[in-house]
Amino acid sequence: MRTGRPYIAVAVRDALPEATVRRLPLYLQCLEGAAGGTHLSSEEIAARAGVNAAKVRKDLSFVGCSGVRGIGYRVADLQAQIRRQLGLTRDRPMVIVGVGNLGRALADFTGFASQGFRIVGLFDVDPVTVGTRIGGIEVEPIEALPAAVRERQAVIGVITTPAAVAQDVADVLAGSGVEAILNFAPVVVRVSPEVRVRRVDLSNELRVLGYHAGRGRADTVPE
Repeated sequence: MRTGRPYIAVAVRDALPEATVRRLPLYLQCLEGAAGGTHLSSEEIAARAGVNAAKVRKDLSFVGCSGVRGIGYRVADLQAQIRRQLGLTRDRPMVIVGVGNLGRALADFTGFASQGFRIVGLFDVDPVTVGTRIGGIEVEPIEALPAAVRERQAVIGVITTPAAVAQDVADVLAGSGVEAILNFAPVVVRVSPEVRVRRVDLSNELRVLGYHAGRGRADTVPE
């Protein structure tokens, strides 16, 4: 049986470094995949996440976690602390704009709810799509978006529209009160600094992989 000092929670910084925030979901995924283990060392987490152990220890100190020398981090406690830091313990209503193939796939994905992300609206301009139901939610016309965001208190907007209209959609989402936008459209959208935007460009990711393919390089995690 492992013994030693108990899990330690230390003071948490008001704002985490952006690089740390990007790695926390990866650490959480590694912890959730730790079958049967009660503790993991920083070296074990690092090996699973593909980063070095010193970086793991530094990141976890930012979120208020300190392991026990020779024992490591208590998996359940560390999961709970990371989830709190990522806001996964609170309800996060979100809307999806653009119900093509990608939008439908996201709407049908059942894993969002377990992470605290609740889809409260689907919107599209296609009259054939409007009125249909996806994942139990009725698709509404785009004109209903501003009122829906405000009335349902959506804090996240997901854009899965063609590039040509993505900026217009981002403007509506930001003007309606969302706090963050996840943009899948292959274009950069610009909104006020108060709204955080994350862009997921699958084409660019494939281009990067195309460069690395065949070079024998290990997977890397962005700094």
